[in-house]
Amino acid sequence: MSYLTSNPPRLLTPAFTGSGNVWYYSSADAATTVDTSGYITNGGNLGIKVGDVVIVNDTGTPLITTHQVISVSTTAPGAVDLSNGTTIGASTNSD
Repeated sequence: MSYLTSNPPRLLTPAFTGSGNVWYYSSADAATTVDTSGYITNGGNLGIKVGDVVIVNDTGTPLITTHQVISVSTTAPGAVDLSNGTTIGASTNSD
């Protein structure tokens, strides 16, 4: 799949100042696809900033990862580059 501007990341927690906002993004795309540079094409227009955190819910696997915003293009609409993800939740259950 690919990013759809009709399903953008949602702001969960705004920072008091500067960067540090927490965003949530849910898609069937794998986290490794979402953290490809430029996957989120309109991040600048959404207000995403370098240093923000994006929680990605991969509904296809399912898997939840966190990513830090590495860069946001200054050219509108502001493509985003996310760091590699850190898994914080997976669908495995050993009981």
